[in-house]
Amino acid sequence: MTMQAIVDLVAICAKKGIRHAILSPGSRCAPLTLAFARNPEIQTRTISDERSAAFIALGMAQQLKQPVVLVCTSGSAALNYFPAVSEAFFQEIPLLILTADRPPEWIDQWDGQTIHQTKVYGKHVKESFDFPDSFEHQDQLWYAQRIVNEAINLSISGPKGPVHINIPLREPFYPKKGESFSASANLPIIQVREGKRSLDNEDLDDLKSKLNAFKKILIVPGQQNPDPTISEILQKLNKEQQMVVVADTISNHQIPGSVTLHDHWIGNESISKDLVPDLVISFGKSVISKSLKLFLRKNEVEHWHIQAHQGLRDPFQGLTEFLDCDAIFFLKWLSEQGLSSDKAFQEKWLGLEDKVNTSLFNLLDQEDFGEYPAFKKVLDHIPANSQIQVANSMAIRYLNFLGKRPQEIYCNRGTSGIDGSNSTAVGAAWVSDGLVTLITGDLAFFYDRNAFWNNYPSPNLRIILLNNHAGGIFRLIEGPSQQPELEEYFETGQTLDAFYLAKEQGFDYALARDSKELEANLQDFYQESSQPKILEIESESVKNAQILRRIKNRITEELL
Repeated sequence: MTMQAIVDLVAICAKKGIRHAILSPGSRCAPLTLAFARNPEIQTRTISDERSAAFIALGMAQQLKQPVVLVCTSGSAALNYFPAVSEAFFQEIPLLILTADRPPEWIDQWDGQTIHQTKVYGKHVKESFDFPDSFEHQDQLWYAQRIVNEAINLSISGPKGPVHINIPLREPFYPKKGESFSASANLPIIQVREGKRSLDNEDLDDLKSKLNAFKKILIVPGQQNPDPTISEILQKLNKEQQMVVVADTISNHQIPGSVTLHDHWIGNESISKDLVPDLVISFGKSVISKSLKLFLRKNEVEHWHIQAHQGLRDPFQGLTEFLDCDAIFFLKWLSEQGLSSDKAFQEKWLGLEDKVNTSLFNLLDQEDFGEYPAFKKVLDHIPANSQIQVANSMAIRYLNFLGKRPQEIYCNRGTSGIDGSNSTAVGAAWVSDGLVTLITGDLAFFYDRNAFWNNYPSPNLRIILLNNHAGGIFRLIEGPSQQPELEEYFETGQTLDAFYLAKEQGFDYALARDSKELEANLQDFYQESSQPKILEIESESVKNAQILRRIKNRITEELL
């Protein structure tokens, strides 16, 4: 009866539209593995490293915008999912996590691969369910089927996110040789239909009366997937009503006329003193720019946040209006109000943007070889109609420093860790038709090298590896950069390169140590290939920090 419940679980997943599952090998999870592997509607892949497996699933779900299933055995295997689970939770990416477990009576009895798995992910999942551990009564099968429906529905309802089902399993785990199994007839499928979230006329009238008092309006889109409709509305607000749109690269809304180079001046009081808005309207999730957050906090700017589900978010410490509605609904309404914003205020922001845009790229072209100039050159070669997956630390900051991009941009900014960037990019590449470029630093790359330990091709993956043989960001942070322990305990220098990894995996590999080699290797980097390609850019951590500081100081001098 247990095997029947597991087969039904998988059949419900298929009937509710789930098409991908990432399995990790183990004995306790054998019933789940067999049920998924034998279901013709779900494509299964097996990944031995559970931490990598979870980030791969995250990358797939990020692109599909639908749940991807994760299956692992009992014990520490489930704990290895945790980094990706927390990332999915804060990025609002749907995952269905199925952890096989030992029967409850064996917990704390020194039985192998037995830990406390009930609610093991705590507050980092939307919900955690316990599957029945026996099916002696028909109601238990009904209960199990209901749990699966509810878990999938929760994962895709606002906000999307990971949901966990812990599944205690008893022996025997394997069907007899030649034994087949099929799903129960008339499985219950429970659909949830969510309507668009809007505000009533009374609320809108009240908001309109308040808006009349604001003349310096800043719109800040946080991290989100591209949406052409939103981008079109933002352009209208920017052009017709002179509202300032300040957009990090991960917002995917860097529209014509938006401000994207703000990190070059926003922290300087002499430059940004006349840029204080009287209202900030935000939507989406996190922003990269720490300087922007500190600027808005310090000036105690009134803040309205649009979010179509509960959970107050107040990153600028000035939240006064929580708008529980869809972003498209409110922004469209806002664009129809005919507001007259302060044109001089907008021109100040855009004037700084234009000055930095002119000087930054001239300075980079004149600089010595290093990560920053090399990053700019790489971006010039990435096809516009493709996708960039970027690692945390300096990689995402360089990308943000360089302003507008035509590509779709994705980064694990839910928890902002370096631990799963490779795997997320691999998962995205598996379900994407176009090219996927991973831009990463050396520590993030080597930390997650098991992302490539699998038997599945990803010929559309391109990897730009910025290898300065250290955690170079710590040279740019005032605290650690001034400590004698910097190199050993913060930068944690290493001597690795990607040559042997590429050879093991059968990837194309190229190395660039100067501008000439970089330009030569980029010429055919995006040509069609039967395997991924790695372009390793080697530089010096000390020199990279000097280049970044030099450019920042020169831009500041020009703006003052």
